[in-house]
Amino acid sequence: MNPAHAYLNHLTRRQFFAGAGLGVGGIALNLLSPPARAAGSPPPTSPLLPPTFPAVHPPLPGFPHFAPKAKRIIYLHMNGGPSQLDTFDYKPGLKSQFSQELPASVRAGQRTTTMTAGQAGFPVAPSIFNFAQHGNSGTWVSELLPWTAQLVDDIAVVRSVHTNAINHDPACTFLMTGNELPGRASLGSWISYGLGSENNDLPAFVVLTPKWSSKAAAQALFTRMWSSGYLPGKHNGVALRSQGDPVLFLKNPDGVDRTARRAMLDSLGEFNQLAHARYGDPETLTRIAQYEMAFRMQTSVPDLTNFAAETPATLDLYGPEVTQPGTFAASCLLARRLAERNVRCVQILHRGWDQHNNLPGDHRLQCQDMDRACYGLITDLKQRGLLDDTLVVWAGEFGRTVYSQGTLTQTNYGRDHHPRCFSVWLAGGGIKGGIVHGETDDFSYNITRDPVSLYDLNATLLHCLGIDHAKFTFKSQGLDQRLTGVEPAKVIREILA
Repeated sequence: MNPAHAYLNHLTRRQFFAGAGLGVGGIALNLLSPPARAAGSPPPTSPLLPPTFPAVHPPLPGFPHFAPKAKRIIYLHMNGGPSQLDTFDYKPGLKSQFSQELPASVRAGQRTTTMTAGQAGFPVAPSIFNFAQHGNSGTWVSELLPWTAQLVDDIAVVRSVHTNAINHDPACTFLMTGNELPGRASLGSWISYGLGSENNDLPAFVVLTPKWSSKAAAQALFTRMWSSGYLPGKHNGVALRSQGDPVLFLKNPDGVDRTARRAMLDSLGEFNQLAHARYGDPETLTRIAQYEMAFRMQTSVPDLTNFAAETPATLDLYGPEVTQPGTFAASCLLARRLAERNVRCVQILHRGWDQHNNLPGDHRLQCQDMDRACYGLITDLKQRGLLDDTLVVWAGEFGRTVYSQGTLTQTNYGRDHHPRCFSVWLAGGGIKGGIVHGETDDFSYNITRDPVSLYDLNATLLHCLGIDHAKFTFKSQGLDQRLTGVEPAKVIREILA
């Protein structure tokens, strides 16, 4: 029988108290004093952190597979799908084709979403934004991203990423878990599972969800994007809230001090250890670890989110919004503070990029949210010597179409979802800066050189962290599950340092 089912079937409330040998009075005494220990047993190293429950989980045996270039990853997800045509994939030839019908030979019968399938035509919408070459590399970047343009010699732009999904939910799920179907483990959870944690007081995987400025309705965020799926529950991402208390219910209730909380957790931990010894449910140990982590986070999270010690020069890197809680800029500074505390994976999800109409206006607002903050993050990491072993990724779940959705004018247009090609950039640990990889056709519709699947992208991220994606598996439902799935996946060696 499943151990968890056995527990629920057999452990009634009365059996709990009888089996534990404690009445209500005994529990009360335990809350008021530390639990008794056998004669001669060593005292705890700290009255607030008994050694019974180790804080840090180690990497899997044999991990990493080889010397890593990166120890941690910061994933900047532009949720909704930025337009590659208006940011990194410069197509000057489109100016002369304004409002002309996209050739059928380019579409080649490829599927469209229901939002544009019924349009009378597919008029070409050139970007209204100017592009210029920047850095020693001469990388083309849109005027929307003047701060990112200053980073081009530190980043690798990949213009030829493609995905299977054409709608947001499966596309985001695919981006973050390697599969369109729910229930799989997310990238951050895989990293936590394989490489473990180097921090006693913070989770190995932290998620931030800042606010956004565009007027477009944002897509819903689902916890499956940072879920551990079939992996042990302790590898779930921990989402820090952008407003109010970063973590709900982290503070002790009125009348409960830290010593009382410690005594309660000691007693609860002993009960859970008894349950684990009896039924062997591994999630019982996860529960213990989560209680202990929450206890330590009562001290570590307030310190983490306090920017008072940051210098004016550092704050200025990120721009004026950095002191406003919940902004993308504040989240990027928080990501740097998490990186220097050796948190293994930080994921920032910036919503509001789904521009089916008024793309020029809304994309301008979105870029203002994130452009300088990304510059600040990379520059700050670099100045502190952290960029060498911190991998930073900027990506949406797909790109946008060259043809306009809805009314096209000289100053306004919308773009539909486009999974056939989109742009991603990477920087830091293991990545060669100042390069552009991959090419698309004259309409940024199809890939003409060096296609990169999301499987390839994930294989490359794992490689930078010292993990061979083909050897990184977890048995679930009779299968050896992998982040990169069962289809062929390759490391993008052209962008590696």
